[in-house]
Amino acid sequence: MMDNSFKYLIIGGGMTASAAICSLREADKDSAIGLITAESHQPYDRPPLSKGLWKDSTVEEIKRNIDYSNVDIFLNRFAQKIDTNRKVVTDSEGRTYRYEKLLLATGGSPRQLPFGNGHIIYYRTLSDYERLRQLAAKHDKFVVIGGGFIGAEVAAALAINGKRVTMVFPDKGICARLFPAGLSQYITDTYREKGVEVLTDEEVIRLSGNDTDLKVVTMSGREIRANGVVAGIGIEVNTELAESAGLSVDNGIVVDKNLRTSNKDIYAAGDVAVFYDPFLEKYRRVEHEDNALTMGGVAGTAMAGDEETEYNHSPMFYSDMFDMGYEAVGELNSDLEMVENWQEKYKKGIVYYLKEGKVRGVLLWNVWDQVSNARNLIAENATFTPQMLKDQIPFD
Repeated sequence: MMDNSFKYLIIGGGMTASAAICSLREADKDSAIGLITAESHQPYDRPPLSKGLWKDSTVEEIKRNIDYSNVDIFLNRFAQKIDTNRKVVTDSEGRTYRYEKLLLATGGSPRQLPFGNGHIIYYRTLSDYERLRQLAAKHDKFVVIGGGFIGAEVAAALAINGKRVTMVFPDKGICARLFPAGLSQYITDTYREKGVEVLTDEEVIRLSGNDTDLKVVTMSGREIRANGVVAGIGIEVNTELAESAGLSVDNGIVVDKNLRTSNKDIYAAGDVAVFYDPFLEKYRRVEHEDNALTMGGVAGTAMAGDEETEYNHSPMFYSDMFDMGYEAVGELNSDLEMVENWQEKYKKGIVYYLKEGKVRGVLLWNVWDQVSNARNLIAENATFTPQMLKDQIPFD
């Protein structure tokens, strides 16, 4: 017996799904939409989990503003199988959902360490934020594992709230895989000045203890007492459903310009989707807000039947760490050639990432409203010398 039937069915409950619902509703006012999500909350903005919610934002304010008329949301449910012939999705409890068009916005699951026994918060969801916030309300000592995007933001958020924070990661500095060595060292030094203990070239190998009395042991033998441990060490993209349904998967679900998968009635968007970036002229997968919202919107419009809608976008991303902030577009990888142009060294400047003289990415460090110029520079596909780049993008 069929439990539910929808014209549009979405698997995943993040920002991509919410953007798809909004664009579906604009294109099709009445048809039934279903959303299956493992989350226990309705769609919300994810970036404030490590930014605004630790300052002055409230949980109510981060909820996505969506028209839920004729939208059924199924929380705490895990989609397990797609029958592409019958167009039926089955969840882990055996409930079934029929669709005409299906969107996979399954995102990724946090990469986990082989120890911890449930004591490590793998920071990704609103539930993770609520758990950490409750700990921070009562306790003071925290260890953050990871020195990348999430680790840096969570460590700063805890420190801003007066907590004693120790960061542990194997790289030589915070965001060392993204930024030039000098800038990474400057960020690391700034964290230390703000009271964060930063252990570089180090790894956590063991965690013991109970509840809020934990002992973190590092590779060098260092022991750190903590009331809470948070990890931000990347995600594993959720492609199992797509693979079992026979869809094309290559480090993500491969989609065309209309965000269709290899099945004409199934679309994919957000963190899980591998798409063609016309600016970089390559297929890539991106795990940031701009991509989630823009791609979700395009997916919804395409699902509603607009064949002209294409995803021709090179997404930007951004971060805030204490009083430092940036916007960026394209490929940021410290293995690429980097040309630095500082108005004030490490305080305000632009870093260009090049491959064979062509701009592949741009970091706008405390420089704002220049993302479109950065995109255009990448799209030019021209060859530049370091001197030629000095005046390509203005500081203001």
